[in-house]
Amino acid sequence: MERPLTQNISSQRLPLNLKDYIAAGGYRSVHTTLKTLSPQDVSKTVQDSDLKGRGGAGFNTGMKWSFVPMNIPGQVKYLVANADEMEPGTFKDRLLLEGDPHQLIEGMIVSAFAIQANISYIFLRWAYKKAARIIRRAIDEAYEAGYLGKNILGTGFNLEMHLHTGAGRYMCGEETALLNALEGKRATPRAKPPFPQISGLFGKPTIVNNVETLCNIPHIINYGPDWFKSLSKGEDSGTKLYGLSGHVNKPGIWELPMGTSIRELIEEHAGGMKTGYKFKGVLPGGASTDFLVEEHLDVKMDFKSVAAAGSRLGTGTMVVLDDRTCPVGFIHNLEHFFAQESCGWCTPCREGLPWTEKILLSIENGQGSKEDLDLLQMHTEFLGPGNTFCALAPGAMEPLQSGLKYFREDFEKHIELKICPWR
Repeated sequence: MERPLTQNISSQRLPLNLKDYIAAGGYRSVHTTLKTLSPQDVSKTVQDSDLKGRGGAGFNTGMKWSFVPMNIPGQVKYLVANADEMEPGTFKDRLLLEGDPHQLIEGMIVSAFAIQANISYIFLRWAYKKAARIIRRAIDEAYEAGYLGKNILGTGFNLEMHLHTGAGRYMCGEETALLNALEGKRATPRAKPPFPQISGLFGKPTIVNNVETLCNIPHIINYGPDWFKSLSKGEDSGTKLYGLSGHVNKPGIWELPMGTSIRELIEEHAGGMKTGYKFKGVLPGGASTDFLVEEHLDVKMDFKSVAAAGSRLGTGTMVVLDDRTCPVGFIHNLEHFFAQESCGWCTPCREGLPWTEKILLSIENGQGSKEDLDLLQMHTEFLGPGNTFCALAPGAMEPLQSGLKYFREDFEKHIELKICPWR
């Protein structure tokens, strides 16, 4: 089984420096791209590979690039790597940032060439201080070796790269809020259209891609679209970084073929549930996805299959709920986070999420009523897609709406007993 994204990563040593990375085949795609390919060639190759965005949206990466206006002399464009990994339960990009920073830089150089961007940013989560040190060192090495800066490899292509550490808001994971933060503004989402591909950072055409997405680019250029498609078990191409946390024997992260089943991830790679714990449910793609339950264990972890089961692949990092953890307390903890992280830009999110969190807290403390369940159900609809300015509140409603669907008896027990049964 091929593991292109993690082949250079080992817990037994430091990340590869530039010399060792090149010895392992690194930056080969940069030479190929800048010396033999056109921007259109690169975009078409990536589009043909069907690489879908690994940040959660699942949109074809090459197609996203195709919306950037080309052949306008002197036009400033930007490429931004979204490394603001603040989704609860998600830690996949951290592995790539700390384990193989030159892979990200290589992917960004090729991607910037494809859209003819000459300025790039890595927008990093504030808490990833180790990653910041490693990335800064790698960027310095790339400048010294001529892979960044002016006239890269004597081809006439220029690219500046900057590391920007965010102040620490979940909202910055939304691409337009991220762009506002980069401009020194409050991290609130922008109205779309115009989309960032047309008017993004400082009003210029901009592409924002997830770290894992960008790290796939060098391998697609090196080995081709058909090879990338062959790595998968299903319709979606490539491998995927799957993470798993909760009361399992071996929580962690693995690079596996796209389409690996939930059952295989839990039972084989994570070693099954810990002794004394039984599986109750799982958030398949981070905190802002719908629960799946035992009947879904054989669902393939790809975009289409997870959607058909009633949830989203999201980031592909799973949070397991067991039978000894209170689902009401579990969901309340998530809604507390989302209520804190609302940017306050629109009324449903600003007012609705704190209200939802307070209702859940009252139920968890044995002070809830049956009418509260109707109120919670109402919130899942009023804060759903199409009723808010961005996807934060609709995402926050996914664990709640599915929790009410699959674990309603647990909510009712809290109300009937006037206490949390798990205490």
